[in-house]
Amino acid sequence: MAAGKIYLVPVTLGDEDFRRVIPEKVLSITRSLRLFTVEDLRSARRYLRLIEKDFPINNTVFYELNEHTNESEIGQYLEPVLKGSDMGIMSEAGLPGIADPGSKLIAVAHRKKIKVVPLSGPSSILLAIISSGLNGQNFAFNGYLPVKPADRASRIRELERRSREGCAQIFMETPYRNERMLETILSVCSEGTMLCIALDITHADETIRTMTISEWKKNRPSINDRLAVFVLQ
Repeated sequence: MAAGKIYLVPVTLGDEDFRRVIPEKVLSITRSLRLFTVEDLRSARRYLRLIEKDFPINNTVFYELNEHTNESEIGQYLEPVLKGSDMGIMSEAGLPGIADPGSKLIAVAHRKKIKVVPLSGPSSILLAIISSGLNGQNFAFNGYLPVKPADRASRIRELERRSREGCAQIFMETPYRNERMLETILSVCSEGTMLCIALDITHADETIRTMTISEWKKNRPSINDRLAVFVLQ
């Protein structure tokens, strides 16, 4: 029996209309799947019921893959796929495999020669860089930075140094810590360094703006509790 496929299933970045950001063909494939590995069970089930009101949740198998998952169990998730079932990998938001533990299962799938199929959908990281006006040919995603103030400041200085070599530096923060992140950026970066702040991408109140650190100091926004992506160069 031929193995099934692994579909990398995109979801929305928040509460926006899913029809506006997820292609219909992708929705059709997602609705057809009955086997998923997901970052969060509740959000995955909620999304499936959003795109299909009567999605058969009770007839669907879910494996959970997050920071609490024992890595020795990951390979077992692929046993149904090796027997012919297709599986969807779903992150909590956006595309799986980027800042998402789903990449661990994808790596195992490649080792087992299982076909991996990426599906089109929104990525806050890519949408931020393409709309920033900064270097879209040379950039790095750094995920979440340290929480401790001194460590965070040191890391931002390091990223600024890298950005001066022409490589735009992308990073994120948990919404309730956004103000502390911005405070650190404005306090440690040079006046002429460019900073893009991309807020609530794809949402109705989306705001994306790129200015120098000096300009941001004069026009400091309120960004707490908003979904933010930062780009330095």
